[in-house]
Amino acid sequence: MIPAQESSIAKNIKVIDWLKADLITSVSALFKSMLRGSEELILDALASLLITCYVLGRRLGVSFSRLDLKVEAKLRQGIDEDHEVERWYSDLSTLLNYLGDKKR
Repeated sequence: MIPAQESSIAKNIKVIDWLKADLITSVSALFKSMLRGSEELILDALASLLITCYVLGRRLGVSFSRLDLKVEAKLRQGIDEDHEVERWYSDLSTLLNYLGDKKR
């Protein structure tokens, strides 16, 4: 293997490890913000989680659009399987509609 490729692979592995740790940090921040009841802190933690998931997916070879398609498929699956969150609050169909509206 070419040294530049080895360096690139090592760098990617390091970034993936950093992103995994960032996921844990963001989940911790979310839980703490929920205890504090701060909407702004909750929003910040949720946004961090979403960004980290998208970037981690990209580092693992998954395109943003492919991840979006999988999210939509999982939402449809949850709706079809009558997931409790959907049955009680219609959150899955509301999110699916929101994502569809963003595309238009």
